[in-house]
Amino acid sequence: MSARFVSIWFRYLATDWFALRQPALKRQPFVLRKSTHGRMVVAAANQEAALIGIEPGMAMADARAICADLQVHDEQPELPDKLLYRLAEWCIRFTPQVALDLPDGLLFDATGCTHLWGGDLPYANDIVKKLTARGYEVRVAMAGTIGLAWGLARFGKALPIIGEGQHLDALMDLPPEALRAEPEVAERLHKLGLHQVRQFIGMPRSSLRRRFGASFLQRLDEAIGTATEIIHPVQPLEPYQEHLPCLDPVTTASGITNALEQLLEKLCRRLQIEQKGLRTGEFKGYRTDGKVVQISIGTTRATHHPHHLFKLFEIKLPTLEPALGIELFILTAGKVEDNLPEQEKMWTSAGGLGDQSLSELLDRLAGKFGEQSIHRYLPAEHYWPERSFKVAASLVEQSDTKWPSERLRPLQLLSVPEPIEVTAPIPDYPPLLFRHNGQLHKVVSADGPERIEQAWWLQAGQHRDYYRVEDEAGNRYWIFRRGHYHDENAQWFIHGFFA
Repeated sequence: MSARFVSIWFRYLATDWFALRQPALKRQPFVLRKSTHGRMVVAAANQEAALIGIEPGMAMADARAICADLQVHDEQPELPDKLLYRLAEWCIRFTPQVALDLPDGLLFDATGCTHLWGGDLPYANDIVKKLTARGYEVRVAMAGTIGLAWGLARFGKALPIIGEGQHLDALMDLPPEALRAEPEVAERLHKLGLHQVRQFIGMPRSSLRRRFGASFLQRLDEAIGTATEIIHPVQPLEPYQEHLPCLDPVTTASGITNALEQLLEKLCRRLQIEQKGLRTGEFKGYRTDGKVVQISIGTTRATHHPHHLFKLFEIKLPTLEPALGIELFILTAGKVEDNLPEQEKMWTSAGGLGDQSLSELLDRLAGKFGEQSIHRYLPAEHYWPERSFKVAASLVEQSDTKWPSERLRPLQLLSVPEPIEVTAPIPDYPPLLFRHNGQLHKVVSADGPERIEQAWWLQAGQHRDYYRVEDEAGNRYWIFRRGHYHDENAQWFIHGFFA
């Protein structure tokens, strides 16, 4: 598959943006101004101003001499970069690899994409059509190298599409500026009468390097294709991502469902071949109005079953608002884990944490009620009860630490112990009375103490003496005293409730 690169030149990027907000500016000469070395100059000019000879860098006094009723606004220096970034994100509908080409362009790696539009020409025409509809004047070129596409977009014909075998011929007629040469180098070439690439491409490389520098030779090689040039997409490619561009915008629920099913089949087939499984997934829709809508899912264990994943997405599909239509769908597996096939046991009953049906049930419940509704806990190596467990990352995660089995623990444990007022007779005896939340409890039976020390490797501190107590109403509590009975700062707390 031959490489295909697209260069887009926004000829009047900043002024087009102003004209979109004030449509009257589009029909009259209009410039943006900036201050340079104590004088006002033209920072950018729209097409109407350019046609009468006003260009960037010109003094504002000269510009007003050319056009007395010239419309002027102050430049916003950060505007072009922000505009290009937003446009680059919007252009992901054409290819996943879109890069900024500052200060006024974008670069696409369109390799393997154009056939979805029926070929190079329909692909390029659609780019021009959609960007023009958004209010931007653009020039687009497509070639086998980034350098040639860049030069053709700025110095070539209206819509140059360079196919295989036409590369060098298209390069020959371009001026030195089309190679992205430094302005001083391009000016020197013109002074020597070298106005086209054909006039110096055959010269000895040693002479070109000596006269014009190594960077000029590098740019020439990049345009020819003998030197590799890499673009850096604004959104780095995800290892597990599938794209589905639409020739006509999708507005119906059935169309969105069909797109999701197609993408899941492709993604899951790839995951299965590579023995991987999805843990988190994201389904995005790029709308015609430039907005992006999306839904996300998560699974308790890695899976590549398209039917199960579709059921998880299906719950959230009604929230995906297509508005005037979605032009591009992207499905991404954000988190992927190994999913090796396991040998099933025979002559034994199914069940347990390894049961696939259990994990799929939990996934559906989490999708319906929220992931925060389902938790699995594992023991942690801490003495204090509120630190003795941790949330498991998945349904199959294991821990080397075992749950303590020799001691009774309450069914409900407070995340932060609450202070209580206690009446206790003598040291190491359980309390006779305690008050919690304004209510007095008389203790009728008790068991303890169970001493739990502070973890010395974390911090120094007082120990805790825990008691299991029961009040007159039959309610049982887990309370403790922090520190020794005679300590001035000893204090009692309630930490849990037994069934």
